[in-house]
Amino acid sequence: MINYHPNEQLLLLHIKGELPLSMSLAVSAHAELCDICHKSLSLLTNEQTVEAFNIDSFSNDSTTDIDMDLLLEKMLDSTLDELDSTPHRPVDKGTFEVSVKGESYTLPRAFRHQINAQWQGIGKVSRLRLNTGEEKARASLLHIAADGEIPEHTHKGSELTLLLAGEFSDKFNSYKPGDFMLLDENHEHSPKTMSGCLCYTIVDAPLYFTKGFSKLLNPIGELIY
Repeated sequence: MINYHPNEQLLLLHIKGELPLSMSLAVSAHAELCDICHKSLSLLTNEQTVEAFNIDSFSNDSTTDIDMDLLLEKMLDSTLDELDSTPHRPVDKGTFEVSVKGESYTLPRAFRHQINAQWQGIGKVSRLRLNTGEEKARASLLHIAADGEIPEHTHKGSELTLLLAGEFSDKFNSYKPGDFMLLDENHEHSPKTMSGCLCYTIVDAPLYFTKGFSKLLNPIGELIY
């Protein structure tokens, strides 16, 4: 079960097209994995569509008001019925795979136009940059091989992690595919995985490593984040 989701404000900004591409990709990909947020996006989209048509402009015609209310009710009921009857959506044939460290992963359709780079990394951690055209935010696919770990760190800015496959845990919790996590400078953690994982990540400032030899990376953090 997915335990962590984008909040309603993020979903609404996504529908309105007001999120940067990196974050919009995260919300879209999460909704492909999460039936709850897929349903929420559908309902919010319907609400925004009705608002855009400015139903209040028909207030001088009571008959039209009644007809529009009935149409809206029918539309929402139909959407709910359709979603409830398909709690597990079939995998779309348009999905595609990436391979890293001998493992292959099927990615959400949201990333289908973004994968045009090569994996880079060291040890058990590999990263593939996604070009979202943003000046500060860095969007990437992050792979951690089995028994891998990111050293203890906090954040100079914010960090979004969407777990796409596998599992990882930190001192806060254990995470499963579809979990959507936002962290900031108030969070210090060391993600580790037993079986390996693939994540989509967005950071808008360097990580700040707090323990061991990894602290030596902090002076060059601006160059490698």
